[in-house]
Amino acid sequence: MRIKNVALAAVFTLTTAFASHASIIEPGFNGSTLAPNDDGSTGAVNIGFDVNFFGLTFSQLFVNNNGNVTFDSTLSSFTPFDLTSTGRQIIAPFFADVDTRNAGDTVTYGMGSFAGMMAFGVNWLNVDYFSSNTEHTNRNSFQLILVDRSDVATGDFDIIFNYDQIQWETGTASGGDANGLGGNSARVGYSNGTGDSGSFFELAGSAVNGALLDGGSNSLVSNRLNSDFDGRYIFNARSGTIVVPPTSVPEAHAFAIFGLGLMLIMAVRRRQNR
Repeated sequence: MRIKNVALAAVFTLTTAFASHASIIEPGFNGSTLAPNDDGSTGAVNIGFDVNFFGLTFSQLFVNNNGNVTFDSTLSSFTPFDLTSTGRQIIAPFFADVDTRNAGDTVTYGMGSFAGMMAFGVNWLNVDYFSSNTEHTNRNSFQLILVDRSDVATGDFDIIFNYDQIQWETGTASGGDANGLGGNSARVGYSNGTGDSGSFFELAGSAVNGALLDGGSNSLVSNRLNSDFDGRYIFNARSGTIVVPPTSVPEAHAFAIFGLGLMLIMAVRRRQNR
């Protein structure tokens, strides 16, 4: 019986180790800081390489406090608008009313690397929502990385959204309650601002109350796109277009590990029955 219990403990350890949450956020991209603010932005920031975003080449962008970057000009809008019909050139890992004045951490950005390739990233880690205060402790942590893929073709790049924790979806000025829930909730995606077919994308769950939150029906931390890791969504910009792959179903690593544990139990039982 003791041997059997040891085997069961091994299965539990393996499965819980797999299930334990490891941060998907990539280190770095913190060479510069956007000072504590509400609805603020940087000036034009050098990306470090050229990106071909739907036929237009950019070497600079604007980091906006409210969970997005834009290419044409700064964006102070705090209530997320429909990315499928906007006239703005925008990439938005979590477009909502981020407020870093009084609680949480500030937004950082800068050059770095991803998988050995040059990259530019923005960190919205442990950020609060409007109106920022220390009374409520629910925070969001997410990241945008643009990866230079000039190894494929000039101007090609990858867009990576990483999510570690999403506990609020709306600022109180956008109809949300004191806990940052409800109202006009966050949108995730991108647009080149023309409204042409294939030039914009919104992730399922955008603008749906509760959907993108941890534990929600489209939880950002529990799903993935074009990636091997939950909480990571990858879009490949090639020759000025972005092809969105079908929504990926999380791979059954846990089932594989659990199956390995069952095999261990069966082996122990066979040994006991000899």
